[in-house]
Amino acid sequence: MASEIEIRYVESDTKGRFSTVIKGVPEEAELTISKATPQLVIADHTFVPVALRGSGAAKALALHLIADARRKKQRIVPLCPFLRAYAEKHRDALSDVIQW
Repeated sequence: MASEIEIRYVESDTKGRFSTVIKGVPEEAELTISKATPQLVIADHTFVPVALRGSGAAKALALHLIADARRKKQRIVPLCPFLRAYAEKHRDALSDVIQW
């Protein structure tokens, strides 16, 4: 199902939200961020509804956040337990983007 996941992003001056859109699934998974500075974002929270658990939605959201931060030359503070665990598992590969 991961290949069928579309990610959308909306933002304000201080917050951002990545969400999933999966055809035929009315619920969305989300990953929210706070913008601490133009170069530093805080991954606050990841939520995956029961209908999407095991679909790869959380990982897809995390990968989009990481790619977005790299593109914008930002660093991420992984406050969210999911993103923190993912970053721990991939510490070397993410050393350029994760702020411990």
